[in-house]
Amino acid sequence: MTLAVPDTSAVPSDAVARDAVPVVDLWFDPLCPWAWMTSRWLDEVAGLREIDLRWHVMSLAVLNEGRDLPETYRRMMDGAWGGVRVIVAAAELHGEKYIKPLYDAIGTRRHPGGRTDDAAILAESLAEVGLPAELAAYATSDEYDDQLRASHAAGISLVGEDVGTPVVAINGVGFFGPVMTPAPRGEDAARLWDGLVLMTGVPGFYELKRTRTAGPDFT
Repeated sequence: MTLAVPDTSAVPSDAVARDAVPVVDLWFDPLCPWAWMTSRWLDEVAGLREIDLRWHVMSLAVLNEGRDLPETYRRMMDGAWGGVRVIVAAAELHGEKYIKPLYDAIGTRRHPGGRTDDAAILAESLAEVGLPAELAAYATSDEYDDQLRASHAAGISLVGEDVGTPVVAINGVGFFGPVMTPAPRGEDAARLWDGLVLMTGVPGFYELKRTRTAGPDFT
């Protein structure tokens, strides 16, 4: 099995297509707290708006290959391979249906849980979703790195190399972000979604940004 790479070449161009259920692709690295926040927001949106939400991995380790990084961040990137490799291996060996639940299990422990014991996190997460414990060995294996890199490339090709994770695409139009803290819920989540749909529908719209003044709030 090979991870499905979304076809982002066709963007709706008529009213009928625009009225169809939006296809939403999210690329995440399980290490990233900001991607986690965005994923929780999209989870909320999926209960409030009719969307076809699809989950894909990207990799901060791949993104930062060959870059001159501070030593602390370089060590973090060296450790960033494990979680994403295990998710890819699970998808390859047991089906893509495991991408989201495994991400949910890993991310809940790492982000709101505040844990950094990677081996225990992976072991517990695999058990939680009913996958074999042996999959944890793929954290240090490059066997499925080609598939990991292909998934990463599909997302980053929409936004360029000067961004990070998450990447969100609506009907093939991709952006880095949105970055938020905390993840909005209820009507706030729905209104943010509606605004993003409007922005991505404007040809030539590229960037909207301000400096973050708050860290991740997982409440």
